[in-house]
Amino acid sequence: MPNANHDPSSALSQVQQRAVSELLRVSPVADELARRFEEAGFTLALVGGSVRDALLGRLGNDLDFTTDARPEDVLALVRPWADAVWEVGIAFGTVGCQKAARVGEEEQSFQIEVTTYRSEAYDRSSRKPQVSYGDSIEEDLVRRDFTVNAMAVFLPEKRFVDPHGGLGDLAAEVLRTPGTPEASFSDDPLRMLRAARFAAQLDFEVAPEVVAAMTAMAERIDIVSAERVQGELNKLLLSAHPVKGLRLLVDTGLAERVLPELPALRLESDEHHRHKDVYEHSLTVLEQAIDLEEDGPDLTLRIAALLHDIGKPKTRRFEGDGRVSFHHHEIVGAKLVKKRLAALKYSNELIRDVSRLVELHLRFHGYGTGEWTDSAVRRYVRDAGPLLTRLHKLTRSDCTTRNKRKANALARAYDGLEQRIEELQEQEELDAIRPDLDGNEIMALLDVSPGPVIGKAYAFLLDLRMEKGPLGKEAAGEALKEWWSTQQQ
Repeated sequence: MPNANHDPSSALSQVQQRAVSELLRVSPVADELARRFEEAGFTLALVGGSVRDALLGRLGNDLDFTTDARPEDVLALVRPWADAVWEVGIAFGTVGCQKAARVGEEEQSFQIEVTTYRSEAYDRSSRKPQVSYGDSIEEDLVRRDFTVNAMAVFLPEKRFVDPHGGLGDLAAEVLRTPGTPEASFSDDPLRMLRAARFAAQLDFEVAPEVVAAMTAMAERIDIVSAERVQGELNKLLLSAHPVKGLRLLVDTGLAERVLPELPALRLESDEHHRHKDVYEHSLTVLEQAIDLEEDGPDLTLRIAALLHDIGKPKTRRFEGDGRVSFHHHEIVGAKLVKKRLAALKYSNELIRDVSRLVELHLRFHGYGTGEWTDSAVRRYVRDAGPLLTRLHKLTRSDCTTRNKRKANALARAYDGLEQRIEELQEQEELDAIRPDLDGNEIMALLDVSPGPVIGKAYAFLLDLRMEKGPLGKEAAGEALKEWWSTQQQ
């Protein structure tokens, strides 16, 4: 994106050229749909994020349209035309559909949403927006969250509509609201989180008056449902510049209301990492974890990196020698993670995985320069389970010391641990460590029926397996009999 402060006319020219190219690419499906609406006496316009992304040269195959047709008319128009239609959002005036179309030599699938001109407002005590339909594009665009999302292109004639200066703000890389930010955020407080999310996604600056309104109105976010808050946090965390958005949430006081454990870290001095505070350390760990991602953004890893030290405020102690300690902060942190993510309505699977990573993130620091026994390495792998790769990334990211010698030593030590894990995995299939005998074999060998004793015997054999490695059934059986004889005394 060019810097419009240097050459505004050139910046606008470039974004307009990109838009033309992008709109020509989607014309086969967009124009075909627009003509159906036109023949029925309705208008259709590409709108919002789709226009913004077209201007940025990154329009995908998810297309958003707006129309003066009511939802029942939209359904009647798209059903004979689309490959699939869904009505999940029809209560809010949105009809979704899927359509395959040939673009050049390639067949592409488009996900399309058509929304009737509308306005939304919150009752002061309501968590759900009230929807009313409008009759003009101007009514629709003024209710949009930001000017860069308040542009439209009427189809098929390609008439550009920009009543709030969104094109200029896009070139200047700034987020402003179409009306006053106070009115916008009063209508839908979630827009305050969306400001942080778009700042993170687009790497744009938020206008000072918008930041001021976010700060003054932060408590309004309390009426928004946890599910909607979670959705915006996810998009922010999975963006290209999440730290930018997180800083904005903390600075405006919004984080205090949706993720209070994060701003709490600002007050905690962390001498171990020699960082300004745990807050800055956590943001750095998040950025370093992102650098280690291999298959695209990983929400579980990113949340774990951001929250791995949230147990420190509750465990901070000032020692007699002037040091600061945080004993067992990983255990406390894992519990806090479960509580916060549950409040934000995250899935049980994600809560389990993030809390486990937080609980295990310090385990490596007992490794030293390679003193762990093979047994300890096996336990490390077993305890991490399917999270081992993420734990590797989190542990490496947690090193933010500016002391290059120390950082290099930690990196070499972890290289050594990973090498030992790899060697043991080749020998023993560490990812699926099981005792040498299963439950049926234990019952047959001890001549006992199902019951608590089988669990105890299994645990004994698993510990033995961890300590000694693969024993084989015969040796494991002998060890089990010896253990069983001590249980009978």
